[in-house]
Amino acid sequence: MDMAYAGTQTGAARRKRASAMCHIAPYLFISPWILGFLFFTLGPLLFSLTMSFFDWPVVGERTFVGLDNYRSMFTEDPQFWESLWITVKFAAIYVPFNIVMSFFLALMLHHVTFASGFFRTAFYLPSVISGVALVTIWNWIYSREYGLLNFMLSLVGIEGPNWLGDPNLAIVAIIIASLWGLGGTMLILLTGLKAIPKELYEAATISGVPGWAQMLFITLPMLGPMLVFTFVTSIISAFQQLTIALLLTRGGPLGSTYFFAMYVYDNAFKYFDMGYAAAGSWVMFVIVLALSLMVMRWSAAWVYYEGEIRQADGERNA
Repeated sequence: MDMAYAGTQTGAARRKRASAMCHIAPYLFISPWILGFLFFTLGPLLFSLTMSFFDWPVVGERTFVGLDNYRSMFTEDPQFWESLWITVKFAAIYVPFNIVMSFFLALMLHHVTFASGFFRTAFYLPSVISGVALVTIWNWIYSREYGLLNFMLSLVGIEGPNWLGDPNLAIVAIIIASLWGLGGTMLILLTGLKAIPKELYEAATISGVPGWAQMLFITLPMLGPMLVFTFVTSIISAFQQLTIALLLTRGGPLGSTYFFAMYVYDNAFKYFDMGYAAAGSWVMFVIVLALSLMVMRWSAAWVYYEGEIRQADGERNA
C-alpha cells in the first residue's frame, strides 16, 4: 500500500516537473533574443535617456543639467529646426514614392510568370548592398564630369546639371538613391498579394466587376495590413536617413541635405557632446513614435484584419 502510494507520489512529481519544463522550454528557446534585446537594445536605450540629462563629454567630468539639453535644442539651436525640416521634407516625398513604386513592382511581379524568380532577385538585390558600395555607385552616376546620368542626358541634347552641387537638386538625388533599395518593401507587398485568395477575383470577374474596381475593393483592402506595416517602416527609415547623405553630400550643398540623423551624429562624434546627441536621438524617437501611432490610429478606419472579422462574426452568432 505504501509502495503504491509512493509510486503515485513519484509519478505526480514527475508529471509536475514535465509540466514545468513544458512551460519553461519556449522561454529557453527565445532566451538568446531576450538577452540580446536586454543588453543591446533596451539597455543602451535607457542609458541614452540617462545621458540626455547630463552634460556628457567624451573626456572629462559629467554634469547633471536636467532638461537643459532639450531646452537649448528647442529654443537656442536653429540647426535643430533646419535639420528637422529637411528630414520632414525628405520623408514627405520618400515615403509615398517608396510605397507606391514598391506596390506597382510587386503587382507586376505578381502577374509575371516568365522568369519571375530572376526579376524578384534583380529588384531585391540593391537593397542588400552596403551603404558605402551604394554611395560609390551613385557618386559615379551623379558625377557632373563623367557621370552616367549626365551622359545619358547628353545623348538627347540635354546638358546635365550638377546633381550633388545644386541645393535644389541634391535632396532629389538623395531621394532617388534611397528609392533604389525598395526591394525589401516590394517583397513584403508581393507576399501580401500572393496571400489574397484567387476565389475573390474569380467571383468578381464572373459578376462583371472591372479590373480597376477589383484593385480598389479587393486588392487594396486585403493588402491593408501590409501597407500599414510598410508605411510605418518607411517613416522610420526616412527619419534615420544618414549613410547616403553623409557619404554622398556630407550635408551640403549649403546644408540642403543636412538631415536630423546627421545633426545627432555630428553632436556625438564631431562635437563630442554625447548628452546633447542623446537628447536629439530621444526627440527623434518621440517624433517617430508619434507618427507611427498616428498611422496606426488612422489605419483603424480602413484596415480590417481577419481575426477581427472572425471575432465580430462570433459575437453576432452568439
